[in-house]
Amino acid sequence: MTGRPEPLFPLFAGLETLPGVGPKTAKLLANLAVATPKDLIFTLPTSGVDRTPVASVRDAVLPGVVTVPVTVGHHIAPSARGRPYRIEVEDAKTTFQVVYFRGSADLHARSLPTGQRRIISGKVELYDGVAQMPHPDYVLSENETLPAFEPIYPLTAGLAAKLMRRAVDAALLRVPEMPEWVDSQVVAEKSWPGFADALRQAHHPEDARDLSPGTVARQRLAYDELFAHQVTLALARSTERRRKGVVTEGDGRLRRKVLAALPYKPTVAQQRCVQEIADDMAAPRRMNRLLQGDVGSGKTLVALMSLLTAVEAGGQGVLMAPTEILARQHAEGLRPLADAAGVVLELLTGRDKGKERQAKLDALARGDIQILVGTHAVFQRDVAFDDLRLAVIDEQHRFGVRQRMLLGEKAATTDVLVMTATPIPRSLALTQYGDMDLSVLDEKPPGRTPIQTATVPVSRMDDVVAKLRAAVTEGRQAYWVCPLVEESEVVDTTSAEERFRSLRAALGEGVVGMVHGQMPPAEKDAAMADFIAGRTSVLVATTVIEVGVNVPNASIMVIERAETFGLAQLHQLRGRVGRGAAASTCLLMYKAPLGETAEARLRILRESGDGFRISEEDLALRGAGDVIGTAQSGLPRFRVADLERHAALMELASRDARALLSRDPALETDRGRAARMLLWLTEQDRALRLLSVG
Repeated sequence: MTGRPEPLFPLFAGLETLPGVGPKTAKLLANLAVATPKDLIFTLPTSGVDRTPVASVRDAVLPGVVTVPVTVGHHIAPSARGRPYRIEVEDAKTTFQVVYFRGSADLHARSLPTGQRRIISGKVELYDGVAQMPHPDYVLSENETLPAFEPIYPLTAGLAAKLMRRAVDAALLRVPEMPEWVDSQVVAEKSWPGFADALRQAHHPEDARDLSPGTVARQRLAYDELFAHQVTLALARSTERRRKGVVTEGDGRLRRKVLAALPYKPTVAQQRCVQEIADDMAAPRRMNRLLQGDVGSGKTLVALMSLLTAVEAGGQGVLMAPTEILARQHAEGLRPLADAAGVVLELLTGRDKGKERQAKLDALARGDIQILVGTHAVFQRDVAFDDLRLAVIDEQHRFGVRQRMLLGEKAATTDVLVMTATPIPRSLALTQYGDMDLSVLDEKPPGRTPIQTATVPVSRMDDVVAKLRAAVTEGRQAYWVCPLVEESEVVDTTSAEERFRSLRAALGEGVVGMVHGQMPPAEKDAAMADFIAGRTSVLVATTVIEVGVNVPNASIMVIERAETFGLAQLHQLRGRVGRGAAASTCLLMYKAPLGETAEARLRILRESGDGFRISEEDLALRGAGDVIGTAQSGLPRFRVADLERHAALMELASRDARALLSRDPALETDRGRAARMLLWLTEQDRALRLLSVG
């Protein structure tokens, strides 16, 4: 199937081919991101108006919309310019007035002739105890009817509701009978209507309940969108999986040495993830896997075991971190274990210059360096490996798709493992990383002490500083996170510089250090090194410490103006403490009064330490775009599906799409051809090109 199927042509014609839509209306519809009749059918009503007729305005709740049959009485022309035009009308029980502030007397006489029966519908309000209907929405003769419940669509300035409804109805007439692309078992289980019926039901609600995302019609249409998206990702995934890789099978000798050197036994989740990765590496296709773990779930050990698998097989591995601080920390944390296994591990950052850098590059090209840890400086053209088998990328969202592709060019057959410490709700993980296989670390290693979380208003700052002074005297270490780096008049947030000065005055010279994003790298590293070595007791920081920093002795985390952070970010920051044996505390300082969402956010943090639960709640509070940062989220824009309310459907769509492609990889069965039709309909047809690639 090379081009769009013919039955869909009318849905992709110009808007001006619809009756009553001219160039001006087409332009207005463009403001609603509507460019074709297909866009119109997926623009569902957002609310509705009850137009059930009543015998009299006395039977209605006022003010409110009333539909009532009346006998038209006499017209009262305005006594002066700018006064309204009034028409007396009588229903079954009372007399009231229709009021016009514009339009000619002639026009009003024609539409509501004295002595005639009419049905009028519009908002009725009480003025000095007298009912009035200003500018009725409808004036109909007795044999005309209105829908009892009128759907209301999203509108834009200048676009009339009647016109929008007419355009949608005309577009619906163009929907052809479609073959069924949803699994018949799912349709039966959910009692879903067919696609065309679902559209008709969604556009003709019978009451307000029919507007809810949970109706069978809307669920079905949401599923169609999610399923199209998941088929696209599944096609990308199966194309990716057909990419030739290198069979990398280790014999376990190095991994056994590391396990023997560990003071604890890996968790069941760690063992499971290590096995999933090893199985992938041993397969002849290229691995593309996401390792998702909560703060402190032990991802680094899983990464090391996987890198050792590559070394056991005679190859090399690379671990890349988003910042130099993190790369350095990974190298320091892994070096003792690499030494225990007798493996050469080196660090390469932007700071390596001249001869020293060249020496590392030569050793890497010869294969003398078995594991390389670095920042994305590793991507530079002059870095060549002898036999790179595995690339581990830490904190994916800082790397982005472009860098992943760069890596693909550099090492077309290299297995890729992406690690993220941000637990993403499963529905979003499927949306964002549906082209990858997923391994989840869902338990914490033993020996971690639970973190006590408390909320304190900013007004009690002095108490907090006094407690901190006492803790520092006992030899404890603390982070103090500030929201902004420089004074900004717009946001009344104390900057890191200010807080650093005030804490230094309160706690003494040499006790407090500072790191923020605008410091030169060397200063930042020196401040970190002082804190890690215990030379400073309090580290004032911006969110640069959010990811991966590991100082086991730090047991206090103060987050100033916590209400300005997102849930996932607060959870990440809190995860920087509780890494040693000491009982840890996280203080969330907020400025009163708190908004409802901010209050909910801080409450969830107090109640739960489970990153996955927190991320689900975050999704419900903020919406999908914000949880992964809309700018780089690459989330598809759905018209009907709502990632918060239809999360369970996303899981189902993902399973269904993968199952369909495993049974019918070329989409040639009846259902496969129906799925192609859906991809054309939802403009995901780019994915069909992948079919010809493989």
